[in-house]
Amino acid sequence: MPLPARGLSAALLVASACSPSTGGTDGVVAVAGTDPGQTTSSTGPTTTSGDLPPTTTATTEPVSSTSSTSLEPTGSTTAVEPFAPTVLLPRASIEPEELAVLANDQDPQSMAVAAYYMQARGLPADNLVVLSFAPPGDALAADVFAGLKGQLDAALGPDIQALAIAWTKPYRVDCQSLVSALALGHDPDKYCSQPCSETAPSGYFDSPSLRPFTDHGLRPAMHLAGTSLENVQAVIDRGVAADGTAPAGTGYFVRTTDPDRSVRWPAFMATVDQWSPDKIAMEYIDNAMGTGSNALEGETDILFYFTGLADVPAIADNTYLPGAVADHLTSYGGQICDSGQMSICRWLEAGATGSYGTATEPCNYPAKFPETTVFVPHYWRGETLIEAYWKSVNWPGEGVFVGEPLARPFAGAAVEFDPDVLSLRVRTTQFAPGLTYTIESGPSEQGPWTALGEFTPPVDMVHEVDIPGATEPFYRIVGPG
Repeated sequence: MPLPARGLSAALLVASACSPSTGGTDGVVAVAGTDPGQTTSSTGPTTTSGDLPPTTTATTEPVSSTSSTSLEPTGSTTAVEPFAPTVLLPRASIEPEELAVLANDQDPQSMAVAAYYMQARGLPADNLVVLSFAPPGDALAADVFAGLKGQLDAALGPDIQALAIAWTKPYRVDCQSLVSALALGHDPDKYCSQPCSETAPSGYFDSPSLRPFTDHGLRPAMHLAGTSLENVQAVIDRGVAADGTAPAGTGYFVRTTDPDRSVRWPAFMATVDQWSPDKIAMEYIDNAMGTGSNALEGETDILFYFTGLADVPAIADNTYLPGAVADHLTSYGGQICDSGQMSICRWLEAGATGSYGTATEPCNYPAKFPETTVFVPHYWRGETLIEAYWKSVNWPGEGVFVGEPLARPFAGAAVEFDPDVLSLRVRTTQFAPGLTYTIESGPSEQGPWTALGEFTPPVDMVHEVDIPGATEPFYRIVGPG
């Protein structure tokens, strides 16, 4: 590579990413229904501080990475029949019905993958776009791509925010990756090294947007890739299984003896420093001097595995949690699924749910590869894999994203209701630092809504919102935008 407290009698869980929203308010997600089999316990009394409007207090610093916002009771709770309120949360990601699936009817695996994925995610039939072209191998010619892109643009409505590509090949258009050509347009002068140079940014890097096409005019794309239908089905199953699990795994960030491919090590260190073990366990492994090992072996809790080598040994000797993401910085990892270097498909076969690499020589510009200080917080806040991964690459023109696009291991919230004291607690990771959220109550899902208070999280954390005297049937937390 060239250089350059007690048991609660009821619990509510947010609807999973593949379930239809029960909310009718734009920008919020319903936390609906009760689950008698769900066992929960209170987390004890909450200490709060800070200056907010009357009847509202909130922490301004996390307590062991958990921030709490507590509202004072707003009225008498006597003679009120206990009930479990419905909680509406702000939008935290794209919705499944906003993802279109692309298939090629001249590729049997593509059609089978598309059918399996549509069913697994419960996607509307209209979200399937079937194209027809003879699979040319690795690359599409520019004129062929232009014709297919025209058909696709005509088929997609403005509500479609992202794309799942249900084929493995082709994965590039001339020198540009297919996913970037679909998202950004085919423009080799902007998005390909000539032959080894900077490329144009996407404009989506570290964006707070949860509607990429609406806000940025691009639809991030990701391949459902694999050497067999069974391999791709396994990736899809892991992505679906990951949703809302809040996995207690470990993120591993490895600096290897390969200096050219380990240029992300400062970001690795910064990522580990930013995340305390009680949020996500993180481990930075520095083997630059060659005194240890360049690779993990026998680990059973991998949530993230980021490294830099042409070929990473022993990856199949580890266990990857559903929703796990792994990639290695090298020149040709994005050649799927065969390459002179290790293809990113090997990560999927080993058990990861998503990976990334480049399809053509990128040189080792860190901006052409995932920035872990960006990826981890977006994923933690409940964004889908496709959103968090795309937002982590500033210059994605040569980049290939593979995996299950809608995987959301940190999706949703746990909502606890104590009918004895009419106390409601919402616990989630999805609130973003520096943004102000308003807590409101109402008699119905359409309101009218009464503001109870607001809070602004200082950092990424597990945030708890406590609402004592919860006598209204509906509560919602509203974010900006």
